[in-house]
Amino acid sequence: MENRITSAKIKEIRSLQQKKFRSALSLFVVEGEKMVEEALASGFEVESVWKREEIGEGNMARISSLSSPSPILAVLKQKNFSLSDIRLEKDALYLLLDGVKDPGNLGTIIRLADWFGVSAVFCSEDCVELYNPKTVQATMGAIFRVMVCYAPLDKVIETAENKGIPAFGTFLDGEPVGAGFYEGIGDGGLVVLGSESFGISEEVSGLIPRDRHILIPSYGKKGEVLKPGQGSESLNVATACAAILSLIRAR
Repeated sequence: MENRITSAKIKEIRSLQQKKFRSALSLFVVEGEKMVEEALASGFEVESVWKREEIGEGNMARISSLSSPSPILAVLKQKNFSLSDIRLEKDALYLLLDGVKDPGNLGTIIRLADWFGVSAVFCSEDCVELYNPKTVQATMGAIFRVMVCYAPLDKVIETAENKGIPAFGTFLDGEPVGAGFYEGIGDGGLVVLGSESFGISEEVSGLIPRDRHILIPSYGKKGEVLKPGQGSESLNVATACAAILSLIRAR
């Protein structure tokens, strides 16, 4: 016997596939048994939960954004953090994302932040939206454990610098990651990653001293460090993030 889900509720949930309605209602959707389980255990407010076995396969397909609807879906209230909500500390690690546009990349970076113990992720205001369904799914539940804040990155860097917290940025003209980087970042700092197409913006790069420009070196088949232009042009931003965080934590 199907539990009743009204046409109005179906329309509302379907509307959450669009950013303007997510913003207007301050709601977002998570799908899948693991994701919903983590949502229920998190501090997020759950607005409703819908199970395929209760509302029927057809109705679940109507409210799902997935090509193969999952057995369960939940609608949650958004949590939106501001810069004042996050206390920057010297012994903590932070990621700053400048213009990252791909929702899969953002979701993967949030998942990496959770894995590597990053205290918070700051996104420039032109980054892709956190509650985009593709971003949410790509976090694999990390969205419930990592603080993500949209704020002007220049303010984040300036606030950190005033507290003696250094900012490093990934640049194609940077110095290969090495001892100097580890000595500078110590147990904490900011790591800035740029957009997939344009890298770090001029406004933000101007706040990062030249000796804090870092580069993940590219290698040849015999392990030799390649010069710029000899190998691939660049790394995917999420891949670069994984490499940098792994190097920091393994030093």
